[in-house]
Amino acid sequence: MYASQEDIGYDFGDDLKVGSKPVKPNPNIDGGWAWMIVLSSFLVHILIMGSQMALGILNMEWLEEFNQSRGLTAWVSSLSMGITLIVGPFIGLFISMCGCRTTAIIGGILNALGWILSAYASNVHYLFLTFGVTAGIGSGMVYLPAVVMVGQYFQKRRALAQGLSTTGTGFGAFLMTALLKYLCTEFGWRNAMFIQGAISLNLCVCGALMRPLSPKDLREKCVVRSDSEENRAKALSHSTETIKSNGVLSEEPGKKEEAANEEVLGSVQHTEIGGKSGSGRSMYGLRILKRVSQLTVTVRKGFALWYSSYFGAASLFTNRVFVAFIIWALFAYSSFVIPFIHLPEIVKQYNLSRQDNVFPLTSIIAIVHIFGKVILGIISDLPCISTWNVFLMANFTLVTCILTLPLMQTYVGLAVVCALIGFSSGYFSLMPVVTEDLVGTKHLANAYGIIICANGISALFGPPFAGWIYDITQKYDFSFYIAGLLYMVGIIFLLIQPCIQKKQPREKSTEEAQV
Repeated sequence: MYASQEDIGYDFGDDLKVGSKPVKPNPNIDGGWAWMIVLSSFLVHILIMGSQMALGILNMEWLEEFNQSRGLTAWVSSLSMGITLIVGPFIGLFISMCGCRTTAIIGGILNALGWILSAYASNVHYLFLTFGVTAGIGSGMVYLPAVVMVGQYFQKRRALAQGLSTTGTGFGAFLMTALLKYLCTEFGWRNAMFIQGAISLNLCVCGALMRPLSPKDLREKCVVRSDSEENRAKALSHSTETIKSNGVLSEEPGKKEEAANEEVLGSVQHTEIGGKSGSGRSMYGLRILKRVSQLTVTVRKGFALWYSSYFGAASLFTNRVFVAFIIWALFAYSSFVIPFIHLPEIVKQYNLSRQDNVFPLTSIIAIVHIFGKVILGIISDLPCISTWNVFLMANFTLVTCILTLPLMQTYVGLAVVCALIGFSSGYFSLMPVVTEDLVGTKHLANAYGIIICANGISALFGPPFAGWIYDITQKYDFSFYIAGLLYMVGIIFLLIQPCIQKKQPREKSTEEAQV
């Protein structure tokens, strides 16, 4: 039988029952430093996702420079986009061990290194390693912390905060498209990538702004959770409650292990205090031992949380709606990425380069994408509106546009469809909110890591598949049709699974009544 919300608390078990004393909300939740986190995440989306949305410019330069097939060359962009997202589950392990701030700073250095090394590429395969793998892993190490930190700092205005931060993708696609065009024209694509690598070092600054909340602050955030948001999550709560109740049951061994680790640290501290009269060298050794012990405790706790999320009793995969969400993510992202990578080629094929140079179609998607994220975020935060329903409606609109785009062969027709693609794809800002409603704040990093991993697989194979279809048919039409149909399959999974979950409790209650 499913546990109730009252029985399981909200991800943190019995620690939240603080008695009759009212919990004073942290001023940084939904305000204060929370807006600096939004700014940091906004800049991360500009520098990472915005740059990746502008890779169509570099893709054309690589086709001309290396004279390889469109399918092979598209793998460079796909690897970068795909690996950024595919490494999500492993970045979740880094976050559990080191925290968001350290993970993001290391990722910023790795991303910049990937861009700079790519400036010296001698062939496409070299770009696979430097740009696809190195820059891709670095991007993933910054992107996931940027999303998770916004989820931790906001409760009442989560959808709006995620919407504002992720508008950086739209701004970035618009700015980076113009910047890379200018840099490639003035300095060549190699120097353009070198300069972009230097700009990417600003990701380290964004990471430094990700000040972590204390466990006490996270508990307070959960205690003050509004009733309206609990009602909003009810449609998805049955399988969520199962995973949360499992999580609480599996916390006891972890607490015992934590107590044992604290005893070890206490004995080290006692030895250090008692040995103050000893030599300086032995004191230095004790301090090193204490540091190593603390690091070991942190790593073991982080790994335990990561492992339990995927393989333990509280595995996220026991949540059937979440599994349906993963299946949807496997098909969804390529439908958004394919137009960005191949639109410049489609424009050239239809002899629309003159109009596109005045106002690029990718820029139309990027600009409207900004408004889509903010508007959908504001609508979703209304107490009478379900985030889940807004999310589904936006998906239906996007898949319709993907299936319609090949039918448009004029600039005006393509511009209208691109504008609708930009607005409806604003549902990306709702993905962390829906994920948090499904699994809770505690499991958000690991759960969202799985979702963006599925998106990454979609982004990895989508553009090369479209390029391969073009090499065979000399048209992009079939690429959009197949991507749209697969996307529709993912949406059907999202529609079916919640209905199944609603029926199961009724069936169980009927059986109990008969007994």
